Amino acid sequence: MARVNTYLNFQGQAEEAFTFYATTFGTEITMLSRFSDMAAMGSGEVPAEEQGLVLHAELPILAGHVLMATDMLRSMGHETRVGNNTTICLDVDSREAADRLYGALSDGGSEGSPMADMPWGSYWGVVLDRYGIRWMVNYSPAPVD
Repeated sequence: MARVNTYLNFQGQAEEAFTFYATTFGTEITMLSRFSDMAAMGSGEVPAEEQGLVLHAELPILAGHVLMATDMLRSMGHETRVGNNTTICLDVDSREAADRLYGALSDGGSEGSPMADMPWGSYWGVVLDRYGIRWMVNYSPAPVD
């Protein structure tokens, strides 16, 4: 089912922030995985000092809205700054919808990662649109029984 979420990037404080937000909203973190939970990512291993950082977390807040988060990795040259710390995440129902939305949002945009199959099983991409808003487009096929 399609949904819209807010994705937050942190520099090592994702778990601390989500614990705070869970208390604030009176909810519980429904998903938390660490970089150590993921097989080698791309060109190499995540350094030992970053293995315990949050790869992905989810926290329901109000009216079905879900906050999601990750810790950005300094070892990959990532630095959190205003402009890359908040992203609107579109979870869509098909690869075609993902390609259509990514294509439209990319028109005149910059600073993106093209749509591609990811190690965690999703078809995913991110783009900074022409107005400076970051969008993440994600399609996760239903698991096969």
